[in-house]
Amino acid sequence: MIKNKIAVIVHACDRYELLFKGFEYFFSKYWDFEIPVNYYFATEEKSVDFKHFKNIKSGKGEWTNRLSNLLDQIDEDYVIYFQEDMWLSKPVDEEVFTQLFDLVLANKWPLVKLNSSPVFKTNSTDMFIKGFNVSVLNNKESDFLMSHQVSLWDKAFLKQQLMANEHPWRNERKGTKRLRKLDPEIFHMDYFAENGSPAINKNAAEVVRSEYQGISLNATLNHNVVPFLEELKSAPHLSAYTQQLQYNYTHQVTHDGKPKPLKKDFFKRMKTWLKGK
Repeated sequence: MIKNKIAVIVHACDRYELLFKGFEYFFSKYWDFEIPVNYYFATEEKSVDFKHFKNIKSGKGEWTNRLSNLLDQIDEDYVIYFQEDMWLSKPVDEEVFTQLFDLVLANKWPLVKLNSSPVFKTNSTDMFIKGFNVSVLNNKESDFLMSHQVSLWDKAFLKQQLMANEHPWRNERKGTKRLRKLDPEIFHMDYFAENGSPAINKNAAEVVRSEYQGISLNATLNHNVVPFLEELKSAPHLSAYTQQLQYNYTHQVTHDGKPKPLKKDFFKRMKTWLKGK
């Protein structure tokens, strides 16, 4: 049964607790829960109670250690990876995912990237899912082979990329070097328009993409959150929550009111990103 083989895991840190409710609200609005997967909302020590998600906890520690711990707690063979600041803004199609799951499970693919970005360079294949070309990354020309955007991972393969005691920016940078050397076959679909990014593959003209926005940068809300704030104003039961989000955005207060975290590799990462663009 596919449902027992694939999970959605939302990897969250407790400092970002302010974003949890918003993620769950828009995920529940746009996700199709007929998609045959199990759902986990992963925190460090805080508890959450969301209708569709089982709460699992990593404990405190470095980023790779926490994610590795979480993966050990779930039985599914594959995971669709989200983070709590990736808020869905367009509907998700159940048929796209069930067809993708059939291909992934039959062929034992290690990784399918599901977000579009100019840092990825791809080669077309003869495989299509509802007009989306299932392409293959050119590992030599692509940047960020290891990335934390929405992707479908073989759980064991993902765990292998999590070297002990790496913070997320180092994991992407060092992990990309490791994957480039390993040179696995990495697949790509233009399904999610991350922050509105255009498609990069040779898809059929009529494809209908989903979308998510990254609404946080360095522990503060960015401009992508504005449409979500407008929509949340129509939900009276979330009035106090919406006001808190609006205040933090307007005054650029961090999600927990503490100083912004130091991103040790931030400038190196941005330099590589801009080079890819």
